[in-house]
Amino acid sequence: MLYTRKGDDGTTKIFTSGKGERVSKNSCLIEALGSVDELNSFVGLCRAEIKDFKEILREVQQNLFIIQAEIAGSKMSINPKKITAMEKIINDIENALPPVKNFVLPGGTRSSALLHFARALTRAGERKIIATREKKKIAVSPATLAYLNRLSSLFYALARQANQRAGIKEEYPNYR
Repeated sequence: MLYTRKGDDGTTKIFTSGKGERVSKNSCLIEALGSVDELNSFVGLCRAEIKDFKEILREVQQNLFIIQAEIAGSKMSINPKKITAMEKIINDIENALPPVKNFVLPGGTRSSALLHFARALTRAGERKIIATREKKKIAVSPATLAYLNRLSSLFYALARQANQRAGIKEEYPNYR
């Protein structure tokens, strides 16, 4: 059944320390989990829309589920090898593009705009996870925090690459 009615009182069940616990749907823990869920759903949209990066985006989605499990209290966490692999992808993309000298206006192609939005969602999720950790509500591994930090860089690199492949020149803010 898709509904249980147990959350009708504004609580939801999470599994911490191997036991189920009900918490407010407004808690910082649920905010952190929800931000990763929003990001993962949006990455799914990117995967459906963007032909070029489907495998990279699929791997990101798998890793976001690991992060959600860790936030919810599981012993799972991101393997540091995944960070190294992501750094290689980012470096390969950046080495093929002109160096970044300015901030870039998000947009250009639809693919680039979607990837920039994924970057922004990653940063928002990262902030919520860190805030929840600082309130001592969750323990998050250093590898998970590093992964999220690199993930926003990956989306930025992919967005730049999407525009370059389409022949779209980057635009910079003019601050006027």
